[in-house]
Amino acid sequence: MYFYELHEGDEEIFSDLLLVHEELFEPEDFFELVQAIREHVQGNFETDTMIEAIAAELEREHGFTFVDDNKLSASVHVSPIDDENRLIALDDQFIETPEYRSMLADFDPDEMN
Repeated sequence: MYFYELHEGDEEIFSDLLLVHEELFEPEDFFELVQAIREHVQGNFETDTMIEAIAAELEREHGFTFVDDNKLSASVHVSPIDDENRLIALDDQFIETPEYRSMLADFDPDEMN
């Protein structure tokens, strides 16, 4: 198995995701494939991010597996403190209070001026 990563955003706010494939792609070849798909989906995708749209296309048409939360079998919070170790539910219900939450926000930099 070979792992590939996609990033989107800038140095302060970004998203990334992992893909898996049984074959090794040269980095330049993977880049060219991603660029071709990016041009195809740019401005016309139904996912939250462009990298999710690219990952979906890589999975659907090119044999990659998009490693997203929907494919998790188990999630465990690990800590050096015994009482903080726990299983985390996968159905969006936390067994205990989570340490963090994600938030999707629309940001228009032109509104900053």
